[in-house]
Amino acid sequence: MSGRLLRYLGVRLLLIVPTTWILVTVVFFLMRVVGDPITAALGGRLPADQLAARKHAAGLDRPILTQYWEYISHLAQGDLGRSQDNRAVSDVITEYGAATLELVFWSLLVAFIVGIPLGRYAATHRDRASDVGLRLFAILAYAAPVFFVGLLLKLVFSVKLGWLPVSGRASTTVELDLHNVSPRTNILLVDAILYGDTDHLIDVLKHAVLPGIALGLLTAGIFLRLVRINLIQTLRADYVDAARARGLSERVVTGRHAFRNALIPIVTVMGMYIAMMLGGAVLTERTFEWKGLGYQLTEYLALRDFVAVQGIVAFLAVVVAVMSFLVDVIVAFVDPRVRF
Repeated sequence: MSGRLLRYLGVRLLLIVPTTWILVTVVFFLMRVVGDPITAALGGRLPADQLAARKHAAGLDRPILTQYWEYISHLAQGDLGRSQDNRAVSDVITEYGAATLELVFWSLLVAFIVGIPLGRYAATHRDRASDVGLRLFAILAYAAPVFFVGLLLKLVFSVKLGWLPVSGRASTTVELDLHNVSPRTNILLVDAILYGDTDHLIDVLKHAVLPGIALGLLTAGIFLRLVRINLIQTLRADYVDAARARGLSERVVTGRHAFRNALIPIVTVMGMYIAMMLGGAVLTERTFEWKGLGYQLTEYLALRDFVAVQGIVAFLAVVVAVMSFLVDVIVAFVDPRVRF
């Protein structure tokens, strides 16, 4: 491994710490700006002395910089704190994080299956009616709010046609059965496979279709446009002209020489897409009552549960930063130009 590559990866690895710190710091102070949760929940229903006592017990009457330093110190030790319902935030992440991971997996699958082939088709049929239609589809897929797309999908495929479930990760009886699977992963697809019942597996897959499509179309629109633009540019390159001059068919030139290079920009910005999907997962989980981290985050936000919100956001920040680093590693090996 060359020295330049090591320096490149070292810088990217070190950026994980300030990226996470900045996001956690911003969330910490924003949560304090909206007011303390005890006053919001109990103000006007308790005497002032009891309200002050509860704030003191929670440490909310101390200087804000003292609260910040204590929070960062605990965070550095891996302690994410406890929520208002006295649950360790790490346990909340373990229980509900698997659901969000599963949703992001289905969404990425939809994005790849829809966006990349359509982007390739649009590039090879440039300026035709099909290309114009696909470009319009890409714009609509990216611009349409996730919750709106989710509601439309539910209205058509669940309410009108009755083909797919309206909400949830699985039917109630299936979830109860999978809860007893050992070892339990909290990823229902894996748990259903371990359970060994085909009906349970089909039920889980049916529940994943609409949420996966709703969130996946957002990224599919971006993939489509990226593949189209980069493939068009690649098809104009000199080495592509040389391949044509050797008598290779247009299908071979596009598939073997141009298409692979056109995919590099998608890998390059994959970290950004994952961050966008995690943000979209919050709305998707609420729309489909998919009880993952996004769903729980909105619940804790409504309760102004500082500790829980900060813990979940810190975890998501680390996930995004680590995924971005892994993408940088992959890109550094795939495309050496990014090291310079």
